[in-house]
Formats: sequence, C-alpha cells, structure tokens
Amino acid sequence: MLIRAWTESDRPFLRTLYLHTRREAWPWLDGSAWRLEDFDEATKDEQIWVAEEDGHRLGFASVWVNDNFLHNLFVAPGQNGRGVGHALLEKVQSEFSSTGALKCLVKNLHAVEFYQRHGWRIEARGEGPDGEYFLMHFVV
Repeated sequence: MLIRAWTESDRPFLRTLYLHTRREAWPWLDGSAWRLEDFDEATKDEQIWVAEEDGHRLGFASVWVNDNFLHNLFVAPGQNGRGVGHALLEKVQSEFSSTGALKCLVKNLHAVEFYQRHGWRIEARGEGPDGEYFLMHFVV
C-alpha cells in the first residue's frame, strides 16, 4: 500500500468517498443537504494524503499542518480491516512536529476506539454543529 500526497486528479474520487463515507459512518445525522463539493471546503488549505493500492484509491487523510490537527480520515466502504486507516494514521503522525490533535464525534464509537488503539487519548469533550465530540491528542 502506498501513502502519497494527493493530486488534483484525485478530487472526483475523494469527493465521492467523503460524501458516501460520512453518510455510512454517521447515520444519526441528516446528510440530505451534503454535497460532493463539501470535500473542497473540508480540506481547504490542508495537506491531503491518499492511500492507494494497485492504482485503486482506498482512503484519505487531511491535516491542518500549522496546528498538527488531523481534520479528516476516511476509508472507502469495503476497505475496513485492511490496514488502510492505520497506514494513513501512521503517515499523518510521522508528519506532526508536536502533539497532534483531532475531534471525533462521541457517537462514532468505531472511530473513537480506532484512535485509542493507536495511542490517541481523550483530553476533553465539546459540542459542535454535528453533535458532541471528543478532543483527542497524540503525543509525538
């Protein structure tokens, strides 16, 4: 599996992945107003990493580099359990210059457990437009 920096040619696939994976992962939210273009806003000015195998894109992660903030990590449906998320997370963590941070929706139990298994710790709780979230840190 290759983890590489994104290119503009990845945009159509990543837009689709972002839209469909959010709908699958967050069924308690009303995704009827979500659009393909949401990806563009959600990753604006961020470093994006793409997981690829045999020419097939499997997932992506985006990071607000200045804050060591992991903003998005999504794995394509049907690719869970293959180490895609783990590989993306390792790449992101290797790029951090200090403690990393992310927000994870409390109801997204699978993701919360995933991050905890990979050394992330819950530091605080907050409330956002999509509901209650955990603020998590990863110490480099």
